[in-house]
Amino acid sequence: MGNVIAIAQKELKGYFASPIAYVVIGFFALMFGYFYYALLVFFQQQSMQAGGFGGPEALDVNQQLIRPVFLNASVIVLFVLPMVTMRTYAEEKRSGTIELLLTAPLTDVQIILGKFFGAMALYAAMLAVTVVHVAVLFLFGNPEWRPVVTGYLGLLLMGGCFVATGLLISSLTKNQIVAGMVTFAVFLMLWVINWVASFQGPTAQAVLNYLSVTEHLDDFTRGILDTKHLVYYLSFITFGLYLTVRAVDTERWKG
Repeated sequence: MGNVIAIAQKELKGYFASPIAYVVIGFFALMFGYFYYALLVFFQQQSMQAGGFGGPEALDVNQQLIRPVFLNASVIVLFVLPMVTMRTYAEEKRSGTIELLLTAPLTDVQIILGKFFGAMALYAAMLAVTVVHVAVLFLFGNPEWRPVVTGYLGLLLMGGCFVATGLLISSLTKNQIVAGMVTFAVFLMLWVINWVASFQGPTAQAVLNYLSVTEHLDDFTRGILDTKHLVYYLSFITFGLYLTVRAVDTERWKG
């Protein structure tokens, strides 16, 4: 486990040693703040209109404000995580340090897990920045805390799926730009697959909806913690990391 932590720390330091970490955190914070402000203004207008029917407390802040904010945050994740994962292996291959990494006394699993946890640490930092916005609602309002916790958990798990996928794609190319573009394309496919499902038959629709990463996020934002969603996300992450291990193992044999 010590080797995994060491690699994760190295990856995290690498992100902050370059502009990547500051750009993605800044962009995520800016876009989250914009959606938060826009939805807060809309919620306030709705509350004032409902003044004659019980005032602002008549509206559910979790469903009318926090849930839409989380769903919009998931859209931002679609754009920023490819920037995080595109360099994980592609940069190692381009700079030639992949040979040093593969010949070090480390197993492929340790390397992959270290890079995965390093990227997830950066993603967790991105989410942590948004806690300030949600804390304001608790300071001046009375939202339920469970949908907030499950919402963040859902975003974290969905991000884990994207990171695992991004690691796999980055391990297959030397070019960061190619890795980023292909990763975004795959993310987008996983995002819109439930739209395609609406044009299919009942069986195909059920299968495609199950494969959609956003379909499983929705219950988390409602405060529902369903084991089938946990199984989906954890299985997705495990499978993505397994394929990355196989890809790195192939690279080791080629070397």
